[in-house]
Amino acid sequence: GRGVWKVTLQPMPAGGPHQFQGVHDNHGMLQWILLKDVMFGDVWVCSGQSNMAFTVGQAFNGREAIAKAAKYPNIRLFTADLVQSDKPLYDLEKILQPWSVASPESVGGPAWKYFSAVCWFFGRDLYNHLGYPIGLVATSWGGTPVEAWSSPQVLEKCNITQSDRAIPEDWQNGDPEVSGPSGHSVLWNAMIHPFLNMTITGAIWYQGESNTGHSDTYSCTFPGMIDSWRKEWYMGTDGQTDRHFPFGFVQISTETPDKILMGYPAIRWHQTADYGYVPNPAMPNVFMAVAVDLGDESSPYGSVHPRDKQDVGSRLVLAARAVAYGETDVMFQGPRPVGANVDKEMKQFEWHYPKEINITVKSKDGFEVCCSPDLDKCSMTS
Repeated sequence: GRGVWKVTLQPMPAGGPHQFQGVHDNHGMLQWILLKDVMFGDVWVCSGQSNMAFTVGQAFNGREAIAKAAKYPNIRLFTADLVQSDKPLYDLEKILQPWSVASPESVGGPAWKYFSAVCWFFGRDLYNHLGYPIGLVATSWGGTPVEAWSSPQVLEKCNITQSDRAIPEDWQNGDPEVSGPSGHSVLWNAMIHPFLNMTITGAIWYQGESNTGHSDTYSCTFPGMIDSWRKEWYMGTDGQTDRHFPFGFVQISTETPDKILMGYPAIRWHQTADYGYVPNPAMPNVFMAVAVDLGDESSPYGSVHPRDKQDVGSRLVLAARAVAYGETDVMFQGPRPVGANVDKEMKQFEWHYPKEINITVKSKDGFEVCCSPDLDKCSMTS
């Protein structure tokens, strides 16, 4: 019968290349396997929906990035194929792109196939900073909600029993790359679970648009999914993966600037477990890249798919340097006020920021403030 086995290597210094040789004794007949050009370094998983699946060739500056990919032979790429399952799988049923050395061919694959733009720009900039090998695993599917990527235990804890969801009309085009399955845990089972025995450094995530139609539970499911992934990866690698490994996400951008879609700001708020920033007590060791200013109304792939993925990747790296790698001299967060004054007679609201921060408000349209001791009255959807 078929057996399942694995080998756990002792930690090695970053670098390479190395060779590994395996020998199998099959009833006295020796079978040899030789793995060449093996590198040691940091492995990051990149997951989510279509904005993570969005490829380098579709992005701004994509041609230039693809042409220069050959300069990064120490970055290795892997892309899982689109598979769903009603039960956890212990191996991938299909692989779209096996482990590959970064090159114009491996980075510049077909649209919606490989390689993920956000994942590539993140890994490239991270490599430029760290200077040692980086492995990137892309496993994403467009048009999918967080419930599909979450384990049954997370959904049960968040009291989610229905898989029905509202899909924006402009996504209902039948294209499997951007309109994926919504069934509970079907992608956790098929596109995350098979990776749990692979030691990783961390994960980055770009998802949320498919939950804008039912955003209320996201503040439970998203932090719950992160904690579940951490727990399962820690157990699946026998403790080789950090139980609290760093997890980064992209705060979703805009879709249609001329429409008021309250689900989008609601998701942005819930992406932080209703704190408005990360890391926070509910989401430790989590970092974020803001993308609300990177809207792309004229994107040929629909305004829900902004083409500026290079800024997204560089922002994720800045945050990862601080949160994942412990650098203390990185400016990676927006300014947060330390106090406020309210003048009711003059109808003025004054924020106070740290003295070392100089902020200029350029908008003439002002902003909206909800003042109430009852947080329910300040709901993003009310």
